[in-house]
Amino acid sequence: MNYSLSTQKDLHLETIDIDGFERVIKVSCPKAGLTSIIAIHSRALGNVALGGTRIQPYPSFEQALEDVLRLSRAMTYKAAIAGVGFGGAKSVIIADPKTQKNEELLFAFAEAVQQLEGAYVCAEDVGSTLEDMATIAKKTPFVVGTPHAESSGNPSPFTAWGTFRGIQATLKARFGCDSVEGKTIAIQGLGSVGSVLADYLFWAGAKLILSDIDQKKVEILAKKYRARVVDTKEIWKTECDLLAPCALGGILHSQTIPQLRCKAIAGAANNQLLSDKDSILLRNRSILYAPDFVINAGGLINVAAELEINGYDPLLSRQKTHEIYDTLLTIYEIAEKKQQSTQEAALALASYRLRYGVGKRTAPLRFPCLTV
Repeated sequence: MNYSLSTQKDLHLETIDIDGFERVIKVSCPKAGLTSIIAIHSRALGNVALGGTRIQPYPSFEQALEDVLRLSRAMTYKAAIAGVGFGGAKSVIIADPKTQKNEELLFAFAEAVQQLEGAYVCAEDVGSTLEDMATIAKKTPFVVGTPHAESSGNPSPFTAWGTFRGIQATLKARFGCDSVEGKTIAIQGLGSVGSVLADYLFWAGAKLILSDIDQKKVEILAKKYRARVVDTKEIWKTECDLLAPCALGGILHSQTIPQLRCKAIAGAANNQLLSDKDSILLRNRSILYAPDFVINAGGLINVAAELEINGYDPLLSRQKTHEIYDTLLTIYEIAEKKQQSTQEAALALASYRLRYGVGKRTAPLRFPCLTV
């Protein structure tokens, strides 16, 4: 396939200077109705930065910028801890995915990605789908998770499985046993990851409490798993062994943490803490917290494997996702030894790897979209 640099004459890329970020770009294409931000945080561990494309109707450009910066920074730490040899990045498209997403908009965004010449590789995220990635792949090879024969496919099951393994590790550290059998686990958010996680937990014997803004979906799953349903505003006050946040971020802060009635938190949502300092509040309440950029790395691990020179191998992705269990136990041990929060311990470990190049990629990459 021949990828042209740009066919959109009114596509504009404008650099925004942000301290601590390698490159932040505002992308606009009035003809296509596109306003987007691509944030590359760091490529210290790999020449290519990888991160999803979130499509969301942000109330303002400033809020979109704040979100993409938080998400891209977290991707850097996630990639460093997971040892995939990629940099961290993220992109957002300011649009309603239900009413404003169309081929022209996705093509314009794809051409912006193409202009970055491989510095950034995009993937599915909130508001985008595998089909959207396939559309983007018509204009650029720098995309993963597309529905073709050499693709890694939907990353959600891997994210959910990594989260499940992280829950097991968290239960072991908190209760001395990693079995979920008989444990009461509350899942906040039943999207593509949360619903799969519920299935894994049900078959492992957990007692489930479910919460989601989609009342019809939560009722269906509650019947399927004989789970208790609670309102989204009440999930923080619900007594349980472990809370698994699997919706949007910023939900753990000074207002919600005092209401918590759980003994541990381990979920798939990105940026669960409104501020890193909120992890100290959790520690003060003896609530064990699984840093989100560690426990939810399964999806990143899976799509990253798609670019390996020998092609995608789900067995290798599965094995690396299993390692989240041991990684979390190591972080919990460090936090306990140094008397710090688990978030502080995880950030320190990621920063060490970035500073000293631990896990830096030396092997070449292969982009399947260039060959299919």
